[in-house]
Amino acid sequence: MGTYLIVGAGAIGTVVAEELAQQGHAVRLLSRRGTGPEHSLIERVTGDASDPATVVRHAAGTDAIFNCASPPYHRWPTDWPPIANAILAAAEASGSKLVTLNNLYAYGRPTGPMTPHDPLKANYEKAQVRATMWRDAKRAHDEGRIKATEVRASDFIGPKSESYLGLLIPRILADKSCQVIGNVDAPHSWNYTADVARTLVTCAQDDRSWGRAWHAPANPPRSVRQAIDDIARLVGASHVKITKVPTVALRVLGLFSTNVRELPKTLYQFEVPFIIDDSETRSTFGLVPTPWDDVLTSAIAFYTKG
Repeated sequence: MGTYLIVGAGAIGTVVAEELAQQGHAVRLLSRRGTGPEHSLIERVTGDASDPATVVRHAAGTDAIFNCASPPYHRWPTDWPPIANAILAAAEASGSKLVTLNNLYAYGRPTGPMTPHDPLKANYEKAQVRATMWRDAKRAHDEGRIKATEVRASDFIGPKSESYLGLLIPRILADKSCQVIGNVDAPHSWNYTADVARTLVTCAQDDRSWGRAWHAPANPPRSVRQAIDDIARLVGASHVKITKVPTVALRVLGLFSTNVRELPKTLYQFEVPFIIDDSETRSTFGLVPTPWDDVLTSAIAFYTKG
């Protein structure tokens, strides 16, 4: 059995830890608060992921490092570079492989289904930060300093994800109206958190993954309207009213909220078809997404438990 370091105890990092522990591997789960699942094979570690010495110390003797960190959205430009650099340095110092979780921001506005080979052409700061992280890791891989791969996913759906769609579930459960952004009928890819975690673990354990990016498997795209209707059907809610938040309102709200302030730059993700091509992940690793109704049932259960 192996030993793995996971940086970040969020919605994905905790599931990666559970997946590895279920396989019998030893896991070190590093986060600022030292949180995570209770399991005999999971060691929950408190530490600062932006401190190279801390990450190097905990990476010693590991087979791979999973970068599942999730700094606050409005702090990406300041918080991501030191975290990414510390993890990259730890991979090189320890000889551990590097598996990074990423999103689709760096592709920019799509003109068709996005593939892992598409250029990272987005020109806004947060997207460039994530693109730089991959380019740095890829350069280290190409130079033979480490082995690196990256798993990219669209918007999450699943327990603890606090995603756009997930945040609408409590309103649907209460039979209240849902305020949405963008084009409510634009096809959109959603990734189940457990499927993303499974892809990360698979890439860490398969030599075919190194030196390139992969897309987590996703079900056929569902528009925001279709997804809301699907959730309403499963919970037995009557027709849920959908209201659109005008872009101008987002700009006004952005004066008071750092998170909302950035939305106009990324709104294209919900204005045009935002679809990922996961065919290479499926054909190479045999991974397929969890059925859509099962995904929604799991997410709904998270908001109804207790």
